[in-house]
Amino acid sequence: MKLAETIAVAFSMYSSLPMPQLKWKKENMRYALSALPLVGLVIAFACFLWQGLSLALSLPAMLRGGGFCLLPVLITGGIHLDGYADTSDALASHASVEKKQEILKDPHIGAFAAIRLCLYFVASFALWGSLEPLAFTAIAGLFCLSRSLTALSLFLFPLREGSGLARSFADLGAEQENRAILLGVSVISALCLGLSGGVLALLPELLLFFRLRRIGAKEFGGLSGDLAGWFLQKSELWMTAGLLVQ
Repeated sequence: MKLAETIAVAFSMYSSLPMPQLKWKKENMRYALSALPLVGLVIAFACFLWQGLSLALSLPAMLRGGGFCLLPVLITGGIHLDGYADTSDALASHASVEKKQEILKDPHIGAFAAIRLCLYFVASFALWGSLEPLAFTAIAGLFCLSRSLTALSLFLFPLREGSGLARSFADLGAEQENRAILLGVSVISALCLGLSGGVLALLPELLLFFRLRRIGAKEFGGLSGDLAGWFLQKSELWMTAGLLVQ
């Protein structure tokens, strides 16, 4: 029962899929971040079905790429893109740490965020539309690895004070257990991606992961949910590019 509730909490927070209405409490939130890669698994399954359907119907590459580009947003409700937009605005300001923190809290979208989102979708659409059909293990490795490393970063890197739900989830205890689970999922996801021909997708992901700590500390005074969302979106874009050049 606790496992099912934990998964439901994770999907309620990080997806737009309908879930049972549960009261969030320490018992079912403690391992919610460790369940985040399961959202990636659902996205991978949906994308694999779309790939099969588009091939069966002989859809042009542009339509196939459009589906890959849109499905993650539809399933997640764009929660990570929100963090990507806010962080892009803050980084582009080149302001002080305090000012960047204020920008993250601002509910309005800025010009730089709008520009970066447009660039992101154009790049994602072009990459997915250029890829040859992928094995399910490659797709699952990509979407699960981005989420397992995102969640792992919240247990490894310093968090900014007042970082909202990111701190709430990470401060519920069981840090060692969550780290072990997420590290194991990360290794399995990386193996799935690498053994499916995505070895070149792993290098930029690792570089971005270790860069995340530096950006969090230097630019924002610690990690936050917004910065984690920025990392997740950048991860998926960079790994998709890596799959293309394999």
